[in-house]
Amino acid sequence: MKHLLNLLRRHATPAKLLTDPAPDDAQLKQILEVAMCVPDHGRIRPFRFISIRGQARHALSELFGRAVKLRDPDVTNQYLNKQLDKPLRSPLIVVVIASLIESPKIPKIEQMLSAGAAAHNLLLASKALGFGSIWLTGDNAYDPIVFDALGLADNEKIIGFVYLGTEKIAMPERAPVNVEKHLSQWGQPECE
Repeated sequence: MKHLLNLLRRHATPAKLLTDPAPDDAQLKQILEVAMCVPDHGRIRPFRFISIRGQARHALSELFGRAVKLRDPDVTNQYLNKQLDKPLRSPLIVVVIASLIESPKIPKIEQMLSAGAAAHNLLLASKALGFGSIWLTGDNAYDPIVFDALGLADNEKIIGFVYLGTEKIAMPERAPVNVEKHLSQWGQPECE
């Protein structure tokens, strides 16, 4: 029960509140091993990851800036600066990518869900190792210019950018959830 209580306290940490240290290479490998333990019809592992840290974050910043300017030549400086700042907010970013295959038995929606589950497991594993994280998308996650620069194939899509690091401040605990509000039973005979 202790471990479940730890997961109940998991929350998204605003990226601007993440700092060094981030998971090192060995910890990131552990996190990704857990990320890959997801429901996966056909065991095809329809996902992959790109880690971005150090100076590569500045290159990602420049890429985001280029992509924004091409999407909107009249972009405001405020929005452009926000996009340029995104990759610099945390010491490590993991790009979660769905790698979809043509299959008569495994629909693409199941492959996308598996990749999304991998992103979620990444969040849970980082929490288990004591790191903060947040899963973000936004316009850059759907931009072909970003896809090309990151080397995505035609069959790949970005599921999200997961920002990782150490929380600068302790985040408040999550409010308790009301499971009954989100659970119903079907096919159960009424008790008399």
